[in-house]
Amino acid sequence: MPLYMTQFAYTTEAWTALTKNPEDRREGLRAMMEKLGGRLIELYYSLGEYDGVLLYEGPDDIAIAAAVIATVGAGHIKAVKTTKLLSIEDTLQALRKAGDLTYKAPSQR
Repeated sequence: MPLYMTQFAYTTEAWTALTKNPEDRREGLRAMMEKLGGRLIELYYSLGEYDGVLLYEGPDDIAIAAAVIATVGAGHIKAVKTTKLLSIEDTLQALRKAGDLTYKAPSQR
C-alpha cells in the first residue's frame, strides 16, 4: 500500500482548545484511515513551520485526498502539505528506468 506523509499546522483556536483539553488525536485519525482502507502509522508533533506530521498508508491518492479534505474541512488546520513517499525499492526501480531514458535540456542562445 502506498505510504504518505502529511505535515500540518493548527490554527490558534485549535491550540487553545488542546491546551484547555489535551487529547490524543490519533484515535480519530486511525478510525478515518481504517474506514478508507488505510492505516495510520503514527502522528508526531514537531517544531518549525508545521506543528505535526502524520505517517500513514492509503489505498490510493483519491482516498488520501478525501481524508485530507475532510480533515481540513473541520476548520482546525491552517496549513497542510501531503507527500507521497517512495520506498527504497521503488526508488531503485525508478532509477533503473531513468537510466534507460534520455531527455534534452533546453538550449541557450
